Amino acid sequence: MRRYPALLINTADIELWPGGLLRARSNADARALARARWVLRRKRDGQYLAAATAHGLLPLVPHLMREPGIEQALDALDQALHGSQRAYAPDALLPLSGLEQRLQALGIDAGRYEGDTGLALEAEPARLALAGFDRYRRPLWLQQGAALGWQRMRQQAARDDIVLEAISGYRSHDYQLGIFARKRARGLEVAKILQVNAAPGYSEHHSGRALDISCPGEPPAEESFEATPAFAWLTAHAAMHGFRLSYPRDNPHGIVYEPWHWYWTGG
Repeated sequence: MRRYPALLINTADIELWPGGLLRARSNADARALARARWVLRRKRDGQYLAAATAHGLLPLVPHLMREPGIEQALDALDQALHGSQRAYAPDALLPLSGLEQRLQALGIDAGRYEGDTGLALEAEPARLALAGFDRYRRPLWLQQGAALGWQRMRQQAARDDIVLEAISGYRSHDYQLGIFARKRARGLEVAKILQVNAAPGYSEHHSGRALDISCPGEPPAEESFEATPAFAWLTAHAAMHGFRLSYPRDNPHGIVYEPWHWYWTGG
């Protein structure tokens, strides 16, 4: 049986997941996913669009060819099935198209936001590597170097009797927009959300180089993580593996203190 790389292939509107990693949501999904070499997944809402099997493309939605971005996704699929390994360049980035209009819809002026926060737009990688699984057994996608750095750092921590758990890694621009939509639906104002979440397009998670870290028994994304042996270990050793704490107390970006959020700088 031919093996496919543990790789997420990213396009502007659609992700290509390797077969065997996605959970079925219906009996029809289960049958299709069991045969899939690759699965086309809409980024906006996670809808499964099609399964690429040994016998061809199996649509999972009506009017597949009307989906935004489907031609680009099918070109990427063709490269994945028949192309060379150069199709998997780890440093390729997607264009930053359409973000300005999406920010304007939220009432965010990109120029003013960048000036106020010092944050820069983060492009999404065109390829992401499987870095293992997070606390919730979801695939953890990171840029290739960050994935290797995380695996090595976690192994070193384990040798020191410290268990590190990933909470989340790569997030798309669409995912960040969804965070804002859900919080606004609960009545929160955009200015309040921006104190906790970076504006869509400006989260380090978009880069595939950032991940949120916790440890067993500790709630995710809480300041209490600072008091754990895991955080003390990270403070002492993370830099040796290429990771830095992005948002310490009183950081210049105006983002609340996040002892759980670490960014791979390389090395």
